[in-house]
Amino acid sequence: MDDLDRQILAELQNDGRLTVTELAARVGLSLSPCHRRLRELERGGAIRGYRAVVDADAVGLTFDALVFVTMRQEDRSTISAFEQALTELPQVIQAQRLFGDPDYLLRVVTADLAAFQRLYDENLATLPGVQRLSSTLVMKHVVHERPLPA
Repeated sequence: MDDLDRQILAELQNDGRLTVTELAARVGLSLSPCHRRLRELERGGAIRGYRAVVDADAVGLTFDALVFVTMRQEDRSTISAFEQALTELPQVIQAQRLFGDPDYLLRVVTADLAAFQRLYDENLATLPGVQRLSSTLVMKHVVHERPLPA
């Protein structure tokens, strides 16, 4: 990956709807070489896909919480079942496995506190291997969905 590839990635992170023609102009390449580089970045996995960034508040998901999960059991099958169950909860928009305690950090969005409580009681607390859940509410996003550095 060279500086031109990094520039292409930076431009696309700022505006994923750029046409290849617009992208080529922004990075100073002609259309054909820009298109080749773009396809290679996609094939190589540097670009995993394209999507719209949706404002959670605008679609009624105004409650944002971080949930820390401590596991009771950490054998391979329990971890696998837990992680698979997380993928089936659309309200869990991010999940990271951590070193140390807690074992996982989840970012959860819901419409309101009542919806969060239902999700917490009916789904999160019943996930395989969970010993303890601890939550904190997000007051404000200071750095949010920042593009990766070039």
